[in-house]
Amino acid sequence: MEAVVAVLESEGVDTVFGIPGAAILPLYAALRTSSVRHITVRHEEGGTHAADGWARVTGNVGVCVGTSGPAGTNMITGLYTAMADSIPLICVTGQAVTSKLHQEAFQAVDIVAIARPVTKWAVQLKEPAQAPWVFREAFRIARSGRPGPVLIDLPIDVQRGTCLYDRELDAPLAVEMPRPLPRAVRAAVDLLQSAERPLILAGGGVITADACEELRELAEHLGIPVQVTLMGKGAFPEDHPLFAGMAGIQTQTRWGNAAFLESDLVLAVGARFGDRHTGDLDVYRGGRRFIHVDIEPTQLGRVFEPDLGIVGHARPVLSGLLAEARARPPERGRERWARRVVELRATLTRRDDFDDVPIKPPRVFREINAFFGRDTTFVTAIGLYQIWSGQFQTTYLPRRYLVCGQAGPLGWEVPAAMGVKCAHPERQVVAVVGDYSFQFLMEEVAVAAQYRIPFVIVMVNNEYLGLIRQAELPYEMNYAVDLHYGEGGIDHVKAMEAFGCPARRVEVPGDLRDALAWASAESERERLPVLVEVMVEREANAAMGSSLDAIREFEPLPELVAVDWSD
Repeated sequence: MEAVVAVLESEGVDTVFGIPGAAILPLYAALRTSSVRHITVRHEEGGTHAADGWARVTGNVGVCVGTSGPAGTNMITGLYTAMADSIPLICVTGQAVTSKLHQEAFQAVDIVAIARPVTKWAVQLKEPAQAPWVFREAFRIARSGRPGPVLIDLPIDVQRGTCLYDRELDAPLAVEMPRPLPRAVRAAVDLLQSAERPLILAGGGVITADACEELRELAEHLGIPVQVTLMGKGAFPEDHPLFAGMAGIQTQTRWGNAAFLESDLVLAVGARFGDRHTGDLDVYRGGRRFIHVDIEPTQLGRVFEPDLGIVGHARPVLSGLLAEARARPPERGRERWARRVVELRATLTRRDDFDDVPIKPPRVFREINAFFGRDTTFVTAIGLYQIWSGQFQTTYLPRRYLVCGQAGPLGWEVPAAMGVKCAHPERQVVAVVGDYSFQFLMEEVAVAAQYRIPFVIVMVNNEYLGLIRQAELPYEMNYAVDLHYGEGGIDHVKAMEAFGCPARRVEVPGDLRDALAWASAESERERLPVLVEVMVEREANAAMGSSLDAIREFEPLPELVAVDWSD
């Protein structure tokens, strides 16, 4: 286990999240004398989400540790989340002694078999001599290709063994960065140059590949507007003249959907065409051509067949496209399309300036945008508040907007925010939560309080399972989704105070700005998580639909203002 901890240190892991137990104590004995910080969480799922948040902002492999039995099964949701969102993560579990595994020993479960469907690799250590090399391979696999999670199961008798290991003679294993075929790059530029209204669609893979600068340079050189997926928010600054919004059936902008529907070619980089992005595929494809770039070959053609598929790491692909474009004569005639996107952005907006009481949710995000700086890291999970966030929040930098996009586990935000703050203590971190999601893993607030990990929690509280209530509308029911009881339901302010953390409730929109300022200052002063609970309209609905051309709006829209975008 000392060799294992030496590997963790050399792989750049400075913090691990976990819960000790009898079957994992040899590893903890090695951690105790290392440079690696250990954060004791309250639930192993919370530990996986904290390691996930740490990984998303560092680009490194997050690590969560637990004992045998239910510790591992509690990690499955976190492993699935990391798998779905392509996050490099290693979960380490203790295990009963090898000789007892077939005898239904206490807390002995075949966690390798359970974890296999939601990991890139799940393995049980069989020999002490394998320990450093299994961990080296785990880091390589977690980082390689489409990143993802690994589970390593450690029987306690194997942990107690010894091995020959010299850390001075060892180093991280190389990770391949696949480069595109030059002829494929040339074909892609041919398609881009032949298009009249092309778009670049930046997915989470652009952020994972640290390719945002290459994306911006390519877009600016060719004059092509850029959209982002939900996982790609931050890959392209949203105040850039070429930013074309977000298309989708839930997290989307009106002008983003309109621009996508008017496009004739889409260059998708590191995006997997998730169903909440595409909606109805006939509308989404709509006669336009697609170039799909992905590091994982089996992603190409998985949802639909592109006109051109390119396998490669996003950074060399974007660099190759830029070099090829620069080698050709300068293009002309794209200005009209770029101006059209600007017109759509100016006219197809949504209101966020409501003064209503109860507070309308878009107003919450208007105040968040106005108060917090560009470098703030936001963490949000799943529900109507995530959809409003995707529609209204502005993001300018990569790894500053974190969301569990595909698996969507409730409770993700608080532990993930904790992981972010552990990775970057100098950054402002804000978790945007729903009332129900907060209650899933709110015990992790105690962890942040114990270790003095400060961040702001903004709760959008409608006292409902809001997204499910809205999904029930076609069924003409409002069943099993109402969380309201007593006067205001659960008192989240008192719950936070029970953890020793400050909290404040806001019920009128004019108090939002002051409450955010108070929470930001109080969090830094006390070195604690601080809650701003915003009581919003209980049955407010978010704009959504089944296809990009059939989004239902529930709130009044701004009046259209004509803009002359002609030559």
